[in-house]
Amino acid sequence: MTRLTDTFRERIGGVRTAEDLVQDRELLEVALGAFGLDDDINNTFFIKKVLEEGSIETGALANRLSDSRYADFSKAFGFGDFDIPRTALSFFADEIVDRYEAEQFGQAVGEKDNDMRLALNLGRALDDVVDGNSSNNGRWYAMMGNAPLRGMFETALGFPSSFATLDIDKQLEQFQARAKATFGSDEMSDLASSKNQEKMIRLFMLRSEISASSATSGASIALSLLQQI
Repeated sequence: MTRLTDTFRERIGGVRTAEDLVQDRELLEVALGAFGLDDDINNTFFIKKVLEEGSIETGALANRLSDSRYADFSKAFGFGDFDIPRTALSFFADEIVDRYEAEQFGQAVGEKDNDMRLALNLGRALDDVVDGNSSNNGRWYAMMGNAPLRGMFETALGFPSSFATLDIDKQLEQFQARAKATFGSDEMSDLASSKNQEKMIRLFMLRSEISASSATSGASIALSLLQQI
């Protein structure tokens, strides 16, 4: 990681196009890894197109993909959005490296406990959702498009696995109603507060543990624990 991040800091300032980035495998590894998109390292044509079309236009490829991490990735680099990409900014390298190190740490933790990995990523994922969308509904749809984040919301708010089969607008209604009942607000910006993040993590970890041990845990004990949250 140290070798890759040092290389990224040294060379990313000279990258001005999506083509430059995808042609440098070491830089691309850090760039994708910062957004949890490591598996796309060999899909250079696809990644180049995601970056070149940017994130501003509604019809841009990144915005048409169900996984909102691609839109966050494209927006962070700005190749398709600005005449001069964000790679030229003095703080850009540190911004991406910080994300990369946090994501890789989360992945290492996830090899032992995936629930803990999701909990570690909550704050950064919520920041992306809030910063990347101007309307509250848009933020909720972005959350639903981020598979790891959505999974955490579903578990923390007590939705069954069949919930995803509902109409998308109905899902939005149910998510917001359950959030308001649990946190006192359905505003995604409010859910991103440190207090609500802590409560969501506790709910998520507790419900995950109850689910994993449901065969031996009494329903009354589970209910009692949840009522203490």
